Order: sequence, then structure tokens, then C-alpha cells
Amino acid sequence: MNEIKVGLLGYGTIGTGVARLLVNDAKFLKQRVGASIKLAKVADIKPGKRPGVKLAKGVFTTAADKVLDDPDIPIIVELIGGKTLAKEFVKRALTNGKHVVTANKALLATHGEELFRLAYRKKVKLAFEASVGGAIPILRTLRESFVATRFSSIMAIINGTSNYILTEMTRRGADFNEVLAEAQKLGYAEADPTFDIDGTDAAHKLAILVMMAYGTSVKFSKIYREGITGITPLDMAFAKEFGYRIKLLAIARSAGQSVEAGVHPALIREDHVMGGVEGVLNAVYLKGEPNGEAMLVGHGAGMMPTAGAVVADVVAIARGILAGSGPHRAPMRAWPEESFGKLPMANIKDRRGAYYLRCKVLDKPGILSKISGILGAHRISIAQVMQKDRHQDGAVPIFLLTHEAVEKDLLAAVRKIDRLPMVKAKTAFLRIEG
Repeated sequence: MNEIKVGLLGYGTIGTGVARLLVNDAKFLKQRVGASIKLAKVADIKPGKRPGVKLAKGVFTTAADKVLDDPDIPIIVELIGGKTLAKEFVKRALTNGKHVVTANKALLATHGEELFRLAYRKKVKLAFEASVGGAIPILRTLRESFVATRFSSIMAIINGTSNYILTEMTRRGADFNEVLAEAQKLGYAEADPTFDIDGTDAAHKLAILVMMAYGTSVKFSKIYREGITGITPLDMAFAKEFGYRIKLLAIARSAGQSVEAGVHPALIREDHVMGGVEGVLNAVYLKGEPNGEAMLVGHGAGMMPTAGAVVADVVAIARGILAGSGPHRAPMRAWPEESFGKLPMANIKDRRGAYYLRCKVLDKPGILSKISGILGAHRISIAQVMQKDRHQDGAVPIFLLTHEAVEKDLLAAVRKIDRLPMVKAKTAFLRIEG
């Protein structure tokens, strides 16, 4: 076989990057693969011209059918996004016996179980390296390099928008909305950044990481999600003064016969390897035996880093076709379908760890003793405390760090603290990780 044809669904930013690599680097890719990878069809509802790439005559079409139903195209790349039409197209391609490459984390996080089972039955491959971490080869690492590892935990920064915002808030003491507006102007944040700043995007990716690391199906609604909109310059200043950084972390932990999984802002020591991951960079920190600790860092988004991950999947499938090794030499989800299970998700309220609290109180004697008394009554001891002389409407902030405690005890204590007449706003709290 001298040529393997590829069909592309979706010609937006990432689709343009994929086309650019397949067309402009065709000779280089042939050297790496041993056969030509030809971009045979591109389907999109918008006109076909894109900067930096020139498609051959007859390649572009507005009809997805011409890609999905072409018997000469064995590999389909889905880059239209969303969960409705994308699901329909991916199912149809798999049913037609075609291999599929996608970067669609939302689709896989919500409908992955159905799609992976279909691919397995049809003896084709569903590849998705670009769905998590962009240019970081984290899924291939979990599938192949760390196949003998029992993971105790995964900690990840997998949303560049939120990481950029928190980095700039730390550096400059700027307000959240101010930095968000800057991120939008620079192209780091979408016009509607909701999924980035509320933790949804990171949770989609975490669902995939949990699936790959722990061999379990994940119900997306069970993953705890908390965003960064409530983080203030005061929080940043306190964290920095005590040697911490605030990051939006996606965390998974083995919890006996269950898995803890959640996305939330947290304090992490600035000297921890994750504390130094700044700007739009992504990172995944793995911990387990026998490998110990490892971290992968790189660009998690953007046209060319993501397109590179997509094309890497295309090349892997093409090599398999040429070698006749079959699609499931390495299981798609890192675990054989026969041993794939369904572990229950642990409740975040059962988490045991340290916490940061910010209370807004009237500047009167005795308030700290009342707060510490309530915490003590709920089995929570204070590690550090600071009171800032910054009056706001007659109130001042008190910052506390706790020793390890169970989260449901902390929640009960916070509810009681907030009922004190000298407390003028709801107590904010963040988890401490690492």
C-alpha cells in the first residue's frame, strides 16, 4: 500500500492546522510512515479557503456524506466539536468500518463508553490523543509507557485559560475580570469563557484521564467541579505571602475501591513542581508504583500543538494499517475491553486534607477565639492565622490555614461560623494540595 487516504470533518482552527500538516508536510510524513498520507476530502459548511494551506481541486466539500461514505477513505478525523452532530458522524464512521481520530473531549467524556464499545465491535480504532493536553502525549504515556503502573494520584493543570488568569492575578495582584478581559483580547479566552473558568473543560479532560489511568467508566456528572470566579486578589496575596500559588487543579486519586475525581482551585506550594507551571502551559503530574513520580508539561491548546497531536494519531493508525497489526495492538482506553470496569466515585465531602479559609468579620475582640472554638468543636485545628488591617464596610479579613480535616466537618463548621453576628460575608475556603 503506497497511499492511505484521510477524510477531515471540520475545517476550523484545528482542522486548518491538520490540513496544513498533511498537505504541506506530506513528503516528511511519508518518510516517517513509509507511505503517503493523502488528505482526500475536507468537509465543512463554510467556504474552503484557509490561510497557510492550499487544498487540491475537488478535496473540499460541504457534504459530510462524501467523507463518511467514501469506501476509499479508511481514516476519518472529526474536528467539528460539540456532542450532537459530532456523535452522529463518529458513530456513522465507526459503523462504516472506518478508524476515527478526534480531539473532542466533551464528546468522549459524555458518550465515550458507547463509542469505544462500538469501535471495539467493529474492529476499528477510536484515537483521541489531542483531547487532553494538546501537544502533551499524556494518553499515549498512560496507554503504553506506564502500563505497569498502579496510580495513586493524578494532578493536572489542563486548562490554559484559567492558568493564564490565575498566573497574572498572582504576578500583578490584578482583579479576575480585568485579567479575563485581557485574556480574551490576546486570544487565550473565548468570547464565552464559561467552560474554561467554571471547570467544565478541565472536568471533561479529567474524565478521560481517570478512564485511562484506572480502567473505569466515568459518569461525567459525578465529577466534582468548581471554578475560579470567586478567587480574589486578597486570596492571591495571602497565598503568595505564605509560599503558595493558587491553581485550578484536576485531581484523581485511588480511594480503595473507589476513585476520587474533581476540578477545583487549590493552594499548592510554590516550590512544588506544579506550582511553577504558569501562563497557558498545561501539566500532568503522575504518582504511582513502580514508577514513582513523573510530570509532563507543554502547550495544551492552540492550532498547531493540537493539530500535531491529531496527526500523530493519524500516523499511528496508518502504521498499523501498513503493518497489518490490527487496531487493538494497544487497547484504546489503555485497558482491554474485557477488563474494563466501573468503580464508584468517591464523594468530595469525604476528602481528607488541609484547607484555607477567608472570613470577613467585624474588627472586635473575641471573634478569632469564637471561630477557632467552632473549628475545634468540629475536629479542625488551625495551622496558621493572619488578620489584615484592611477595613471594608467596617469589616476586616481573617485568613486561616488548617491541619488535615475531613471536608464534611469543615463544611459544618463553616455553616456555623457564617451564623455568627460578627461575620459579615460567607466564609470562602479552598483546598490545599500537594
